[in-house]
Amino acid sequence: MSFGQGGPQSQWDPWKPQSQQPWNGGGGQSPDWAALAEASEARHKRRRVLLIGGGALATVAIGTAVAVAVVSAGGDNKGNPASLPSSEIPSQSASAPSFAPTSAPPPLDPKDFIASAKKDKAPLSPETLFPGTQLTVGETVYKKGPTADTRNCASAAGGTLAKILTGNDCTRLIRVTYVKDGIAVTVGVAVFDTEAQAAKAKGQTTKKSFVKSLSGGGVKAFCESGFCRTTSNAYGRYAYFTNAGFTSGKDVTTKDTEVFATGDNLQQFTFNQIRRRGEAQASAAADE
Repeated sequence: MSFGQGGPQSQWDPWKPQSQQPWNGGGGQSPDWAALAEASEARHKRRRVLLIGGGALATVAIGTAVAVAVVSAGGDNKGNPASLPSSEIPSQSASAPSFAPTSAPPPLDPKDFIASAKKDKAPLSPETLFPGTQLTVGETVYKKGPTADTRNCASAAGGTLAKILTGNDCTRLIRVTYVKDGIAVTVGVAVFDTEAQAAKAKGQTTKKSFVKSLSGGGVKAFCESGFCRTTSNAYGRYAYFTNAGFTSGKDVTTKDTEVFATGDNLQQFTFNQIRRRGEAQASAAADE
């Protein structure tokens, strides 16, 4: 005889509380342990998925809160991205300091110190202008003869030069003579208060304007008559003249190149001495 429960057999679901597990106390069919294990594993997987998903949502929420806190920091400019510090590095040219160009002061002009009596204060005498006992130009040696120094400029001038010097207020006339092989030359340096006066005096000279030759001290008289070679120039407040000829009294002609060379050498030497006078005073002023 068989015994039935009456009605359809119920299905047992281990996850449903109301379901009933069939049991056969008489050594009937045993529980399906494999199905139970699979169901338990499925349940654990679902729990892990829920935990991971919840953690991700929590991380996003925390990150959002931090970002909002950073953007909101900064006082009155809350939430304004423009108020945040710039991430750009300023270029070097934008921050590099600029300096005004500098230059060394211009050197002192030596001519300024011999252009007027107010600045030309160095000692002046025949010895300072024409030092020593001889002059060497290249391989030529000139012996130094007599010197003279006068405040009466007209007394040492010949021809029209006397009037020119007086008219331009010449204050002093220094002379010196050099000689070599029968050729002599007298150099005369006229001193004025200003450069303009010296330039004007030089500009008024002609072939009939000359400084008187200076003889003595072993130098025979020359250029007291006849023809000699004369020159005139000016530099600063000084006008300077040469009168060259033969100590024998012979007239000078254009063929007498040695006379011309002697006059040119002494003319150049005199210019150099006047210029050195200005250079020395300019150098002394620069060192003060």
